[in-house]
Parts: sequence; C-alpha cells; structure tokens
Amino acid sequence: MGPRYVWFRLRYELLRRTGLLKARFPTAPPTEEFADLQEWKKLQTTFFFTSREELNHYASDGFKQADTYYAALKHQLAEYRQGNLLFFSANYYQVTDWLTNPTNGFRYDATKHWTQIADFSPTAGDIKYIWEKSRFAFLYPLIRFDFHCKEDLSETVFAEIDSWVVANPINYGPNWRCSQEISLRLLNWTFALNYYKNSSALTEERFQRIMHVIYWQMRHVEANIDFSRIAVRNNHAITETLTLYLVGLLYPFFPESERWKMLGKRWFEEEIAYQIYEDGTFLQFSMNYHRVVIQLLTWGIRLAELNGERFENVVYERAQKSLEFLRTGQDEKTGWLPNYGNNDGALFFPLSDAHFRDYRPQLNALAAVLKIEKGNWEDSFWYGLNPTPYRAGEPIARPTGEGWVGFNQGGYYTLRDADTLTFIRCGAYKDRPFQADDLHLDIWVNGKNILRDAGSYLYNTDEKWTKYFAGTASHNTVMLGNYDQMQKRPRFVWYHWVKEAKGQWQTESSTANHRKSQIFEGSIKAFAHVGSNIIHRRRVTKYESENRWIVEDWLENAPEDLPMHQIWHPSDDFFENFSMKAVDQNKSELTAEETEGWYSELYGQKEPAKRLVFSTSMRYIKTEIFAVPLLPV
Repeated sequence: MGPRYVWFRLRYELLRRTGLLKARFPTAPPTEEFADLQEWKKLQTTFFFTSREELNHYASDGFKQADTYYAALKHQLAEYRQGNLLFFSANYYQVTDWLTNPTNGFRYDATKHWTQIADFSPTAGDIKYIWEKSRFAFLYPLIRFDFHCKEDLSETVFAEIDSWVVANPINYGPNWRCSQEISLRLLNWTFALNYYKNSSALTEERFQRIMHVIYWQMRHVEANIDFSRIAVRNNHAITETLTLYLVGLLYPFFPESERWKMLGKRWFEEEIAYQIYEDGTFLQFSMNYHRVVIQLLTWGIRLAELNGERFENVVYERAQKSLEFLRTGQDEKTGWLPNYGNNDGALFFPLSDAHFRDYRPQLNALAAVLKIEKGNWEDSFWYGLNPTPYRAGEPIARPTGEGWVGFNQGGYYTLRDADTLTFIRCGAYKDRPFQADDLHLDIWVNGKNILRDAGSYLYNTDEKWTKYFAGTASHNTVMLGNYDQMQKRPRFVWYHWVKEAKGQWQTESSTANHRKSQIFEGSIKAFAHVGSNIIHRRRVTKYESENRWIVEDWLENAPEDLPMHQIWHPSDDFFENFSMKAVDQNKSELTAEETEGWYSELYGQKEPAKRLVFSTSMRYIKTEIFAVPLLPV
C-alpha cells in the first residue's frame, strides 16, 4: 500500500498512544447558537423535498398501494415498538440502549475518549452491532410508515435523537470511533429534520441541541479525514468527503461551512475518480460496497443539482459507468447480483421494501438522477423525482441484451445467453484485495443462483470463519493444497497479492454440428507464498442456448506434493435440475467429495451448505456442468 500509507499509520499510532490525537478532539465544548429554527426554515438551500406536507400534497392516488405492499413495513414498525431493530437487513435484535452489543451483552464505556476504544475486540465482539442503530437508518421505516400510513411519528424520531445525544457525549464512546458512521448519522438526521421541518415536535430547544451535535460531529470528521483518505481509501472516504460537502451546503451558518463545502466537493471528486475505475468497476471488489457508492452518488448529484451546483464531469461519467457495470452482472428476474466480495449488510438509505439483495431500487434512482431513465421505485419518489411508483409484481422493463462483456480494469467477465448469466472474476490488484477469489465462477439460470459465492458472514469473528469466507475455500475456483491464492494476515490484510491476471471472451463456431459457443480464457499468477511463478489457467465454455458449461483448470509450476482442488458451492436449486462430472488429464473420472461448506446470504448469518471438491495430484481438471437430462449432442 506504499510508503505514504506506512508513514501515516506509524505517525497516527504514535499520536494516539501519546494522547496528542485525543487532544485534537475536545469534549464538552461550550454551546453556541449558529441559527435559530425559523432562520433554518427560511434558508434558500434545497433538500430532496421541503417537508412532509409537500410530499403529502404531491403524492397522487397512483402512489397508494394495497395493504399487502406495506406488510413488511408494518411488521418492521411492530418489531420496533417491541424494542427490536432489524440489523444488516438480516436479523432482529432486542436493543436496549446505544452502547450494548445485543449479541453478547457487552456494554461500552461512554466515559472513555473514542481514541481509547478499539474497533476490534474479542471481548466486545463485532463493533458493527453497536454502530448499526447509531447510523439511524432505522428512521427510514419510521418516516415511510408516517407517510404511507398517516401516523405522526415525529416525536418518536426526535426522542431517539435526543436519547442518542444524551448517551453519547461529544467525542466519547464507541459511536464517535468511526467518521463514516458519524457521517451517515448526519445525513440521516438531515433527512428526518427536513421531513419533520414543520412538526411541533421540532422545538427551538431540540433544534439547538441537534445543531450543536451536528456541528461537533462535522468538526470531528474534518479533523480525522486523513485517516479515511490515506489509511482506508475506500467507501469510508467517499462517505465522509460527500458529507463534508453536503453539510457545508445545507447548513451554511456554521463558521466552517464554506470550507467544508469547498474541500468536501474537491475531495469527493478525487475519491470518485480514484476509486471507481474507468470501466465502472470499484476498488473494493464488492457488489454491495459498490451499491453503497451508488447511493452516495445519488445523494450528491441530486442535491448538487437542486442547489444549482455541479461536480466535475468525472463524477457523472463514473456514475454512469458504475450503473453499466452493475447491471451487466444483475439477474433480470430478481434484481440480485452475485454475493461477491465483502458484504457487511450496508444499505445506508433503505427507502423501499425491496429485498436487501435486490439492487433495482438503488440503480434505478441513480439512473433517474442522471436522466437515463424514469424513476420506477419508491426510492426515486423520496429523491423528488416524481416517479411512476413501482407496484409489487410489475416487471421493470429494461432490455439488457445478450452476449459477453469484459471489464478488464476491474477484472470481471460476464455472459448472458437465453435465461442464463455467467459471471467470472479474473483480475490483478493495484489496490488492496479483500478476498482471495480470482477465477471464481458464478452461474445463474432463470433467476436461480445455482453456483454461488459463499458470502462474508462477519468481520470480527473466529479465525476459522474469517479464513473460510474471505479465503479461496469459499469460492468456485481452485486451491493448491490448503493454501489460499494469497497469504492471509490479520484483519483485512493480504500478502502476496495477485499482480498478474488476464482474461478474454471469444466466440467459436463448429461447422460440423453448427453449434456456437462462447469461451472465456483467463489466467492468474498466484500462490506466491507457496512457490514461484505458479499459474492458474481457467477456460469456461458455454454452449449457446444450452444449459451446459465446460470448465477446464490448469496449474503450472506448482509444487508436486500439493494436490489440486477444484471447489464448487452449489445451491439447493442446482441439485433439482443440474449435475456435474469431472475428469483428470488422463480422462479418469474424479469423484466429488462433499466437504464442510457454509453460506452467508446476509451479514451475521451463516448456514451449512454443500461444498463439492474434485481433487487430483495431477495439474488438470475438466468439469462439465449440465442440465438433467443432458440434451443429446
């Protein structure tokens, strides 16, 4: 990651241990009034909407849905009223306060300065279980229920904010530990403030209390921005720089607002240009984290436009390219994408009842902001895009077309043929890798993910689980012995990155039987911690208009004493209509061994799953994946 990163981390740790970092983040600062409630209401700045009253006025009869449409929303509110919150779109937890981990009962000390709190601790457990409620994304179901079901929840919403302010003194406790979490909290409070702008629950006293904490949270983000821009350099930096810009834009009465707006805009543009590659792929190599950026782009581009501002062209270009990339790998029937890359359950702004894995609402909203298409989902309504609202059961017409596409910079290769989607990962790393998953193959048939990625599970858990879910073992690719493609180190660190990779599609036609096939050829240089110049080559042949694939793997220069393992993670749907068989280089049939496998569709969840492994002491395996019964040749 370079000498700049190393030097920054060393210096940052020195500042933290000596207490100099702590001194930069004061506690119990004096209260001052920046603007009163009426002055804020009269500002010339524009949000997605002016107030709840405006939304009620413009919501036509066409937006009203059947009661069944709101079943999930009503269920979520019922759980909330019993003290249960939905975490990571996965599980409900009884949440009693802002500082206790609901999975193990560990309670953080809110009298400790945030610089004295570790974000990884075996005793405390995964700190994300503390941060999840404090993001305040749970306000969106409350606000949506208020709007759709006409039940005023303004007092409930502001009471939650009041409670957080009391329980989390400025710069104390775990909820001041991460600047991205702070930034998301500010954006979500801003959404609530604008929706309930005219509510009697928003008193002058409450407004001043909220402004005081917004101001000091933004001071915190600016003071710690180098950590995200140098040490982390991922969606954290995009979130924080955008929030600097938006707070400067929407709250112009803070003394630093003009500086926040200027620096935030410039840094946001730089992060988008750096983190989203020219082909639209994203440096975190994660579908869900890419969607995080999609939502942030939607906020940034829309609010800039509403306020008569514009980013550099690169922001719009990379936003459109991101849409093209994600939609290329999207299943048409479900809106899902491969469960590929790190996935911590993040959905910053849940503005509809669509399944967490369904990307259509967020992609459609950005497309509407970019004026590529009309808004068709509820998300677009909240962004002020006057959509034709989506009704459950109606298909979203969006022709994708068939054929293959390659994204060489990011290292992704997809093929659409009839009702199938073939997705292949084959890329070298110039930015930090997160999972050892090169030459992974995902296959979708008629909306079913028959060969899939095992997911992420948890970030802070036993080594057994982090090694499995982040490692090569949880992907449809090849292992050499028990070795990953790269060497796993603590937390998110990998050594011996894959630095050489190449892939391409080609079409091949047979004059003998008039059969056409699409062929992917890819190779990576990997396993550098095992031996030198080890090459894994993979060829995937997809027969046109047939549910049939041939997967061939070669290993070159591998140590002779290590066996070759070809790994598969079939879903239950696979076994209903598909089968596979494999042979080695002598054409001797290999028997699939069913080993311990796991699948994590959502963060914090895992379940046993079938994992099939073909093994040989040789250096070639050919596997045929086919529908049952196989059509005659």
